[in-house]
Amino acid sequence: MSGMEEEQLNPLFSNPLEPYPGLSVDDLNRYLPAIIKSEEVSMTLDTMKEGMFLGDALEGLKRLPDNSIDVILTAPPVSPRREIGNQNEKMTLQEYYTWNNKWLQESQRALKSTGVIYLLCGWRFSGMYHALLSDYFRVQTRITWRDRKAGNQDDAPTWFNEIGDIWLATKTGDFVFDKGMVANEKKIQASKSTNNMSNLWLEYFTMGSDQEKGDLPEMMLGKILHASSFKLSWIVDPFMRKGSVGVAAKSMGRRFIGFETDQDSLLMAMKRIDQS
Repeated sequence: MSGMEEEQLNPLFSNPLEPYPGLSVDDLNRYLPAIIKSEEVSMTLDTMKEGMFLGDALEGLKRLPDNSIDVILTAPPVSPRREIGNQNEKMTLQEYYTWNNKWLQESQRALKSTGVIYLLCGWRFSGMYHALLSDYFRVQTRITWRDRKAGNQDDAPTWFNEIGDIWLATKTGDFVFDKGMVANEKKIQASKSTNNMSNLWLEYFTMGSDQEKGDLPEMMLGKILHASSFKLSWIVDPFMRKGSVGVAAKSMGRRFIGFETDQDSLLMAMKRIDQS
């Protein structure tokens, strides 16, 4: 067989159907049939099950039983659309406020009396979330962390932002927080802080090698889950993206439920969590 004939037998592309970096044809064959939409979910306290579901956060949270979740850990989108699939119309500021109010109300209903919510956000909407959380929860503290990604702002008109906020709020005054673990767990000690109980996290949290830009650092998520959950605790991320919260939860023996509107991101999350 000549060299030209050998060349013609080789495929032009190794994976011509790859719709998203990191997803192969085999991945699609495996995970596409397993997709379940959030409106198909029906759970009671006796029939709760782990899973990642395609659909809106508000619709997904409505499917969760009352007083069933230990931790809601999430970073809401900054510029959500009015409807899933509508890529042209962003919410107005008033619509954004109302939308956040609705999913936080559902979060309060779904949390156990001892449950906690960690809400990650940037400085622009931090004050809004403080006000919204105060309507439904007891705000315990605001953690400020050193966000490595936030520093990429060459066109900032003044000092560029290098921080992110994490609001910790609880449903009641009786909630899970393991102070002894936080003070003694070597793996999550702040490298530059003399007080591990501080709400100022100056350490740089590194990103996993398989994480895409914009995902949350799993080391930081692990620090949160170590403090506020135990083995088999129910963890929910209503805005799952590529599944970093789920990866952290599963690696620590927690039970995870996630919702995501973007199918490609959902598939990537399913793969990452399956391999964690």
